[in-house]
Amino acid sequence: MARRLPLFATAARGTEALLGDELTELGAARVRLDRGGVRFLANLDEALRIALWSRIAMRLLWPLAEGEARGADGLYALAHRVPWEEHLGRDTTFAVEATLRDSEHRHSGFVALKIKDAVVDRLRARLGSRPDVDTRHPDLRIVGHLAGTHLSLSLDLVGAPLNRRGYRARPTLAPLKETLAAAILRAARYTGDEPLVDPMCGSGTFLIEAGLIAVRRAPGLHQRMGVERWPGLGPDARRILEALRADARAHERTAPAPILGFDRNDEAVAAAQANVRAARLGREVSISEGDATRPLPGLPAAGLLVTNPPYGDRLGSGGQKGMKTFYFQLGDALGRLGGFRQMVLSGNPAFEGAFHRRPVQRWPMWNGAIECTLLEYPARLPAPLIRGNAGDDSDPGLGAVEQPADVPPVRPEEQPEQRGGEPGGRRGRPGNRPRHRHRHQSPEK
Repeated sequence: MARRLPLFATAARGTEALLGDELTELGAARVRLDRGGVRFLANLDEALRIALWSRIAMRLLWPLAEGEARGADGLYALAHRVPWEEHLGRDTTFAVEATLRDSEHRHSGFVALKIKDAVVDRLRARLGSRPDVDTRHPDLRIVGHLAGTHLSLSLDLVGAPLNRRGYRARPTLAPLKETLAAAILRAARYTGDEPLVDPMCGSGTFLIEAGLIAVRRAPGLHQRMGVERWPGLGPDARRILEALRADARAHERTAPAPILGFDRNDEAVAAAQANVRAARLGREVSISEGDATRPLPGLPAAGLLVTNPPYGDRLGSGGQKGMKTFYFQLGDALGRLGGFRQMVLSGNPAFEGAFHRRPVQRWPMWNGAIECTLLEYPARLPAPLIRGNAGDDSDPGLGAVEQPADVPPVRPEEQPEQRGGEPGGRRGRPGNRPRHRHRHQSPEK
């Protein structure tokens, strides 16, 4: 068997276990969960299959070195010790990017510059000349991560984040990342064989990721990968990827069940429709205007409902009280869809009580900087088995559903918009929910 490389796949916080399961299915060996990602072993064939097929990984990195790097001299010294001549040639363009966490340095650009200087000086000494820097489309991308004074240096096999699927034809403010949407669908055990509905679809990320799963399309099928241009591994990588892509195309199918999206904002509907067309899923995904707090047209009797409600912004004079009323109305409307199991990504601690249903499972997850909870609600049992009295739609043990006493009804002009600005929020442990989200900020799908 070809030599296996130690690799690291990054992921949104809270999705590491889901990514670990996915990597194991794709052939990774010695999978180990870590903060913000998963470490594993894979040979070139396995690594490229993962790069092509992983729906949850954000980046696929090959760590080359790590160690203490104090001050500017420490950064330079550690980077200079790496045998870059084994990976770059005179004609190879490269770029360096850096991320910082609790570092003595304030600017990631400074850290990247010191790493770049070390790479250039070493290659000039070893090769007699230096390769050019290309920050936009490099052949090889070096990624540095400085946590405190600990620096890790890696090569990015793909050369760009894997969440960039190429279907954002109509970008919107603060869209849900593709990889997070895919992780939530995996948590929901969605295989594409059942109907799926998103009643607040925003720019359509859940719907498109579901469509890719339903037609069994590799999410990286149309992405050109940086490793294909590497001096050493490039020829083998191109040969392997050509075969993997051909096999992926041969095994696509027609989606066996409908995928439906709704949004009350006509601009969001137009953006989602454009993105669906860019993803080449126009026949599989249908999007139309609809208000999630009211009956939605054309729904099947059962399936999976997945959505990311607004976290609490642009409520006019309603404020957090208006948000609670909206969640109450949403819970009342979605509770009538008895045949649907439901997955809701909530970024507002007031959501669960106002929604008035008891989840069967909770996952802490982070949507960018916002601490969220993924809530799973089961499909309802037949009415005679759960209702004590006619017309009682409450879950067992929760009592009758009532309008929150401290919350005035939301007037039409105060209805919360279902598209929003940039996400924000305070960091904290999964068990300690922030009491407050930034005003004028909510996520979008």
